[in-house]
Amino acid sequence: MPLVPTPPPLTSDGPLFAEVDMGADASAPTVRATVVQASTVFYDTPATLAKAERLLAEAAGYGSQLVVFPEAFIGGYPRGSTFGAAIGSRTAKGREEFRKYHAAAIDVPGPEVDQLAAMAGKYKVYLVMGVIEREGYTLYCTILFFDSQGHYLGKHRKVMPTAVERIVWGFGDGSTIPVIDTPIGKIGGAVCWENRMPLLRTAMYAKGVEIYCAPTADARDTWQATIKHIALEGGCFVLSANQFCRRKDYPPPPEYMFSGIEEELTPDSVVCAGGSVIISPLGNVLAGPNYDGEALISADLDLGEIARAKFDFDVVGHYSRSEVLSLTVRDHPTKAVTFSSADAKTEGSHK
Repeated sequence: MPLVPTPPPLTSDGPLFAEVDMGADASAPTVRATVVQASTVFYDTPATLAKAERLLAEAAGYGSQLVVFPEAFIGGYPRGSTFGAAIGSRTAKGREEFRKYHAAAIDVPGPEVDQLAAMAGKYKVYLVMGVIEREGYTLYCTILFFDSQGHYLGKHRKVMPTAVERIVWGFGDGSTIPVIDTPIGKIGGAVCWENRMPLLRTAMYAKGVEIYCAPTADARDTWQATIKHIALEGGCFVLSANQFCRRKDYPPPPEYMFSGIEEELTPDSVVCAGGSVIISPLGNVLAGPNYDGEALISADLDLGEIARAKFDFDVVGHYSRSEVLSLTVRDHPTKAVTFSSADAKTEGSHK
């Protein structure tokens, strides 16, 4: 049964839409934001895009202006997989697993990006989407940003993949740490454990982030402490979206194996419990965390709350002590190969 865009929020056999009214000050702008808690259709990017549109339509029907999806929603988070890799060796099965994972990733720009942009324009929402980005044969864990007019605004590549993620994902650089100024606020994002990197957060604060999007794959209680701290530290709203996944949301064994625990799992075993949540600049939980299943979790963000929080603590303003502490961010792209003869008309070039 579809959700009806009339309060109080209704529940259905599908995702739960949990909404909180903050009692916002009428004199300050208010933004209705939603974080999506749902699983990828693993190895099936067209089906995942179709699922994303259904969820986006549901959120938009309830009046959401900003919708944030989890880490690696398009392309999938390869939870539990080792890709057949150990120090000094790889397996044929692991290489084939990477081939399939690479095939499920998307190019940026590319047709899937165009499709996501069209969705954002169709439903008139700002869209923040976690994807696996393919550039040649290197993959990146990336956030894509779109405006409500259907325009692609930019991307953030995860700067530091965690642990075994480094086997399959490349490293982002300082050229993709955007904070995008929009009519609903300054929006930026960081992925999962890179949110625990103080200097990366400081760079985003210095760019004026107001709505801090934190797609993640971490459903532990300790993650809640991390994002609450970021909200307080940055004086910003934090929107954390995680997948809720059961074993059956991944391909069955032996095609896909959860290393070390596969024999303990049933098709209905929860392998990622969600915990998606929205936090205010004063550290208050506005909606969530949800550990019950797939859900749409929403709150009305009173942007006046940012100034109220900054009165107490402005980490890159009156609390910065720049004469003692400073940060330099190298925000240019890093390339493995550069060519000095980039101009096709340089001497010796062939026409």
